[in-house]
Amino acid sequence: MKKKINRIVMIICILVGFTIFLYLQNNLISITEIKITSSKIPSSFKGYKILQISDLHNKKFGDNQDVLIQKMKSIDPDIIAITGDLIDSKSYDAEVSMQLIREMVKKYPVYFVTGNHEQWSGKYNSLEKELKKYGVNVLRNEHVGIRKGEQEINLLGIDDPEFGTGNRDEGNIIIDEIKKAKIEMQPDRYNVLLSHRPEFIKEYTNERLDLVLSGHAHGGQVRLPFIGGLVAPNQGVLPKYTAGLYVEQNTSMVVSRGLGNSIIPQRILNRPEIVVVQLN
Repeated sequence: MKKKINRIVMIICILVGFTIFLYLQNNLISITEIKITSSKIPSSFKGYKILQISDLHNKKFGDNQDVLIQKMKSIDPDIIAITGDLIDSKSYDAEVSMQLIREMVKKYPVYFVTGNHEQWSGKYNSLEKELKKYGVNVLRNEHVGIRKGEQEINLLGIDDPEFGTGNRDEGNIIIDEIKKAKIEMQPDRYNVLLSHRPEFIKEYTNERLDLVLSGHAHGGQVRLPFIGGLVAPNQGVLPKYTAGLYVEQNTSMVVSRGLGNSIIPQRILNRPEIVVVQLN
């Protein structure tokens, strides 16, 4: 009888422990710092911090997003870049995202580009109106100059290719969007692109972009030691671009693991993440 009770207690402890583990994997936010060094970065931008938020998917972190907001304030970035999928098309709730946005814009310039879920929601026009109402800079195949002192860098933002028309190849859509974003741009400056999709690194490299911030892959959902992510949208099984820094030729690409989930509701060894990119 005693052995049976001990066995039941052990099983309960294992189940409770596993439940806590799964909860923390979905809710304990990690901060990843990535330093980018380039001779093209102007001297006044040394130490410049870009806080990247990606793939929130309506995820809540505390009351009124308090946990996420406190993380953001502790970083105190120069600008905030949101690289798509702020909302989730299957459980659309713009107010969850606006709780975060309203706090962001009080202190920081915020830049936003679309993800595939913005398109799939069928409600993007109303979402964009809300973002602009609060002062978010929505970049749709366009660029802006970011000034510090007397020097500037270019910040480009493009739509997710789901916003493209017809049955065109997504890679071609991406190229056309980048070319449109470059119109009247000073190309000799340091160029930073916000784009939801990491799988188009070849196109980014061919377009001679210096730094790309992306998301979409959710870190591969489940991450295993020495292997990395297991599956990612548009990349399939054992995806190549899921998290961290990738360098190809003169292009550096930072892929955020993101914060929320969509089709697969659980992360494993892949905690939600915000990324701090520091220019040097």
